[in-house]
Amino acid sequence: MSNTGHIGTDNDLIERFLEMLAAERGVAKNTLLAYRSDLSAASDMLAGKLAAAGKDTLSILTAGWSHLANSSIARKAAALRGFWFSRGRGISPDNPSAALPRPVQSRALPKVLDIAEVEALFASIEARLSKPKPSPLDYRLSALVELLYGSGLRATELVALPRASIMRDRPYIILIGKGAKERLVPISDRARQAVGTWHAFVPKDSKYLFPSRAARASGKGDVHISRIRLFQIIRELAAESGIDPAKVSPHVLRHAFATHLLAGGANLRALQAMLGHADIATTQIYTHVDSSKLVELVNQRHPLAKRSLSR
Repeated sequence: MSNTGHIGTDNDLIERFLEMLAAERGVAKNTLLAYRSDLSAASDMLAGKLAAAGKDTLSILTAGWSHLANSSIARKAAALRGFWFSRGRGISPDNPSAALPRPVQSRALPKVLDIAEVEALFASIEARLSKPKPSPLDYRLSALVELLYGSGLRATELVALPRASIMRDRPYIILIGKGAKERLVPISDRARQAVGTWHAFVPKDSKYLFPSRAARASGKGDVHISRIRLFQIIRELAAESGIDPAKVSPHVLRHAFATHLLAGGANLRALQAMLGHADIATTQIYTHVDSSKLVELVNQRHPLAKRSLSR
């Protein structure tokens, strides 16, 4: 179906809506791209009459979405609800949002390494560093893994860290993370020590803590290592440690940070703040702690655990 029907109408309104999301809510670029695609496709399906759509016309959309996964339908419906709400239709009777499907989504549990597997990764790093002349890349690897597992940084946050972001005398950094939201991230003593050692190998004119050596060598300027290269580095370490590389990634180490911290008694709200989750529901996926841990927690920490049962 042609796009010409909504030039100057739906297209303009969609762009204004996306600009509002970016300016007022700091919505991530990838989310904006997905919303633009979803809204433009819906406009095409409704012959350029998305802005004026009513409940009676939404059957066209739901029929067209019938082959999609629940997660895709939920995202498209969310984009439409936001769009119509921004058009001033709010909760008024002519808002067609109520007719949109609300598919039930099951959230997959994240991949998580157990503590023994994490220890195997660090054992491999320590073996590298115990050599008579470790490579500078071994010190870089140590700093990367300490920050991923010790502070739960996202891969995009880690690779783009400024050269002077982590100080020996400051046990935290302030990050601008996903959605342009600022958060305070604690940095362990181990991580600060590892970064301090690696720091000696970082060119003094580098903007980044983890610069791309290949990019600098080829004259491409000051560029940090890519997420893809970080992914490769972590998988190479996994293989070296006797762990299936398909099981390990930078994000899996972030999951391990959260899960192991929570299992150790961390507060869920504190964990939410450290991970930079906007919604506590996102953090709650880490509550899949072993049932034995939960039983142990109740038996040891609950007030009734100290009382004997009388007849």
